[in-house]
Amino acid sequence: MSKLPPDGLPRYRLLTGKDDASFCHRVSEALALGYQLYGSPAATFNGEHVVVAQAMLWPDTLR
Repeated sequence: MSKLPPDGLPRYRLLTGKDDASFCHRVSEALALGYQLYGSPAATFNGEHVVVAQAMLWPDTLR
């Protein structure tokens, strides 16, 4: 695996959004690129819908 993420993406990413299929697809796409989940997901309610966040880390970052 490359030491750097593809397409100039950062080593650390925090994906956020409404808790729906679109958010799950974004996390799945990051995993397919080679990112790893970092920590537990977070969730909150904004009065309208659940908003979630998931940190993603490029695997070579901690080496």
